[in-house]
Amino acid sequence: MAAQRIDKLLAAAGCCSRREAAALAKQGAVAVDGAVCRDVSRRIDPERCRLTFRGQRVGYQEHVYLMLHKPLGVLSATEDREQKTVLDLLPRQYRTRGIFPVGRLDKETSGLLLLTDDGALGHALTSPRRRVDKVYHAVTDGVLTQEAVAAFAAGLELRDGTRCRPAVLNIRQIMDGTSDVLVTVQEGKYHQVRRMLAACHAPVLSLERLSEGAVRLDPALEPGQWRELTPQELEALRADAGEAGNG
Repeated sequence: MAAQRIDKLLAAAGCCSRREAAALAKQGAVAVDGAVCRDVSRRIDPERCRLTFRGQRVGYQEHVYLMLHKPLGVLSATEDREQKTVLDLLPRQYRTRGIFPVGRLDKETSGLLLLTDDGALGHALTSPRRRVDKVYHAVTDGVLTQEAVAAFAAGLELRDGTRCRPAVLNIRQIMDGTSDVLVTVQEGKYHQVRRMLAACHAPVLSLERLSEGAVRLDPALEPGQWRELTPQELEALRADAGEAGNG
């Protein structure tokens, strides 16, 4: 494994921020192979060297991959001076790594949100050239018909003239002037699902993302809860990112 800066390793393990690492090292909090190290710019191989912080072994994980059940009223952003963001829902050990949301869910949309510090995978999953399915559950104010299903399949044109890729609208139930539907899209234009349904005269009452690619929201997660992806989920997500759009 390539050598890494000590301050980066400490931040990745959630011990402290990279900025804090220098001061803490000068106080003797950092050691490499049992010897105090006061220079956190030093590079070491974390698989061959024993790095400790305040006497505790520092584990190394190159990247982290999280699944969050995003609640309503929270921004899909890394920071905001006035409003709560999805990073505020995570422990410090993840926030100090430079983790970010993969794509966005607007403030009033809940459901699956992936977070990682793996920039390459994040970019692949959100690239316009990729065709990764994203499935949403929506309840609309208005009755949707087979005409709307056909419009989605053909590539709906939004009210501002934006043309969407073909998408799937599955009408599950019509009741009391509302529609319970599933929407599958392969792109992420601004407020796209809401705008698509509004274009069919059925504004959204509630919207939740159920899945992205092969990864589905864990039903055991309550809004605001999170967990790391399983190895199987991560493997499937990487396959989606690498293979989507190649056909």
